[in-house]
Amino acid sequence: MKYQFSNFSPAQFLQEYWQKKPVLIKGAFNSFDDPIDADELAGLACEAEIESRIIIKQDDKWHVEHGPFESFSHLSEQDWTLLVQAVDHVSVETAELIEPFRFIPNWRIDDVMVSFSMPGGGVGAHVDQYDVFILQGQGKRHWKVGLPQALTDKIPHPDLLQVTGFDAIIDAVLEPGDLLYIPPGCPHEGYAIEPALNYSIGFRAPDQQDLLSSFADYALQEECFKQRYADPSLTLRADNSQVSTAEIAQLRQLILSTVSDDTHFNNWLGCYLTQAKHELAIDPITPAYQSEDILEILQQVTHWHKLGGLRCLFIADNLFINGEAVSLNLAQHSFAKYLAQNQQYSSQQLNEFVQNLDNLQLLVALVNEGLIFVEDDSEF
Repeated sequence: MKYQFSNFSPAQFLQEYWQKKPVLIKGAFNSFDDPIDADELAGLACEAEIESRIIIKQDDKWHVEHGPFESFSHLSEQDWTLLVQAVDHVSVETAELIEPFRFIPNWRIDDVMVSFSMPGGGVGAHVDQYDVFILQGQGKRHWKVGLPQALTDKIPHPDLLQVTGFDAIIDAVLEPGDLLYIPPGCPHEGYAIEPALNYSIGFRAPDQQDLLSSFADYALQEECFKQRYADPSLTLRADNSQVSTAEIAQLRQLILSTVSDDTHFNNWLGCYLTQAKHELAIDPITPAYQSEDILEILQQVTHWHKLGGLRCLFIADNLFINGEAVSLNLAQHSFAKYLAQNQQYSSQQLNEFVQNLDNLQLLVALVNEGLIFVEDDSEF
């Protein structure tokens, strides 16, 4: 692993801080090397399929520009920041930043947003509803973070949901390798002191609306909502305007019955949790490889990579990849676990697994779909 904690205990962190209170870990990574530089980040912001923004503060007014960008020549030497979402999807080096944080379950990990700020650049005081680690790269940035508290919303621009001043319990300058953890609901703001790169490792936290809306879409597609209310034991009642307690319970159970079906619920959940929030840089192989091609390539290269941002999870004994269920037989489970748990694969290990023909066919399919790849295909 390229990035390793040097001053950080995951077990202690989970016990004392996770979703409880913010914390600053100075020197969490010793001799930190940026996986990307400002020019490369600007290049990504010029691509149409990548979500990016520039936020400028000028004369106490805020301006937001959305990418893709053709030029940055209009920007001054201060008071602006460039933010690029899901950089781990397109940069293998940036994706490696996630690895130390996998003490948090994979399904909770979202993406890596990278920002570059000139002195004074920031996005203003605001509150997020998800957990985030902010890792300081190049330069220095001054951060203030508070505990949840009564706040007044402030909207200086339709794309910015800021808050007014807050009481801070962290007020510090971050230097390369420093790590800041901010739980949901904690107000925070950061401004660059000098040209600075920051890496935000964010985590998914679906709300009830997201879950119910997605499940309803799935249930309608799978035609799960076919059971109809019935009351063969209906008896006379004195007040025909009253909905009885038993009828309310039966109607509630009619709704809950589909959610209580493990097969439907687990299949929906696996598809839902493995859907990428941002577009993946999928590049299918054309013409498609055959099994013999993959076996030959396995002899020529040493390592393979999982596509950046690709979600691969198990629910019970079922594998889900990128929003789809993958059929497995019992003999494939060890191979599927290897695929799900790792981001990089050795040809030596893959060679052992593909002695099983079903495993070989699964690997061929994933490679042809562009979900597993060799970093430099010029090697073969």
